[in-house]
Amino acid sequence: MANKKENILSAALELFAGDGYNATSTSSIAKEAGVSEGLIFRHFGSKKGLLEAIMEDVEARISQLLAPVIFEEEPKKVIRRIIEMPFGIDPSEYDYWRLQFKLKWEQEYNNPNKMKPLIDKLAWAFTELGYKEPEKEAVLLNQIIDSISTEILRDGKDAQESFQSFLLEKYGV
Repeated sequence: MANKKENILSAALELFAGDGYNATSTSSIAKEAGVSEGLIFRHFGSKKGLLEAIMEDVEARISQLLAPVIFEEEPKKVIRRIIEMPFGIDPSEYDYWRLQFKLKWEQEYNNPNKMKPLIDKLAWAFTELGYKEPEKEAVLLNQIIDSISTEILRDGKDAQESFQSFLLEKYGV
């Protein structure tokens, strides 16, 4: 039974990441997973329950990805880790991140404060390094990384590789 539940989660992740949550029906998830639609409701209660189960996994992955940055105590290493972050994500994980980016456009699921700890840590690093407007610099770098991440998820790492070295050199890290 656990295998069928995993199939449902995997199919839902792929479809939510590709087509978006609102555009994906439970019947299409069931078809992709090779199960009955009723089994989805038995395991998850609703399509929203299924998304919440996936998002628990996504949140854990985000925490795992951000922890080394948040706990870093050397300002230049904070900036370096943030710049390198999108390039270190394994392509097998892309659907998790695609879903995350798609949900930014879903009002009900967007959490604008999700990246606040990262931006605060960047602002701290820029303050420590004497930048004139560290908060704005932190938001700017976060937006650049967000944009690069979007491109990587769409086109692969190779298309953005030059930006990694450019940003590392720009920030002297």
